[in-house]
Amino acid sequence: MKRTIICFGDSNTHGYCSETGGRFDDTERYPCLLGHLLGQNYLIREEGQSGRTTVFEDPLFESLSGLSVIFSCLMTHEPVDLLIIMLGTNDTKERFGCNSQNIAKGLERLARKAMTTLDVWRGGKPNILLVAPPPIEEGYETTHVANEMGKGCVEKSRLLAKYYQETADLLGCHFLDAGAIPGMRMHPNDYMHLTRESHRLLAERLAAVIPTLLP
Repeated sequence: MKRTIICFGDSNTHGYCSETGGRFDDTERYPCLLGHLLGQNYLIREEGQSGRTTVFEDPLFESLSGLSVIFSCLMTHEPVDLLIIMLGTNDTKERFGCNSQNIAKGLERLARKAMTTLDVWRGGKPNILLVAPPPIEEGYETTHVANEMGKGCVEKSRLLAKYYQETADLLGCHFLDAGAIPGMRMHPNDYMHLTRESHRLLAERLAAVIPTLLP
């Protein structure tokens, strides 16, 4: 029996490469690398979308709320053994007017909706890993994303891990702070997208952790 793992996230799960403006290929993106590291007994499903938030509808773009698509995503890939959620970077945008704790409440709402979609979970028991994304780094305000993101993103993103840990404890979910992985960096073109090396580091950490999360 193969285990189905969904990687649900934003542009850093989709594999946006800020160096080229394109997408990392399937030898570079962390979900693909994760599948290679875990081996043939695992099915890794990529569900990353640039701009995706936890629950916030973006007034400038369509279909970016994770809450609006999580049900169909889970139903598409059932039976699901593990759902990995790595979101929050886009929620720090100034136009959403949210602080870090608000963003964590959005993650809680998203995770609760996934948990109550009972028919999709193998064995009937939800199994979710909440990943705090690496923080946006100093300097983004001097790059081309400055007007898109707005002010205050660095500070908000740095606090996500603290509140996400509390959310995971509250819900009984697993937790990983991706920003605490040694060597994790954002590319200096915008300071908010993973470098090629960081994709590898994240895949390696997830590959080490995931077997311990599955019954």
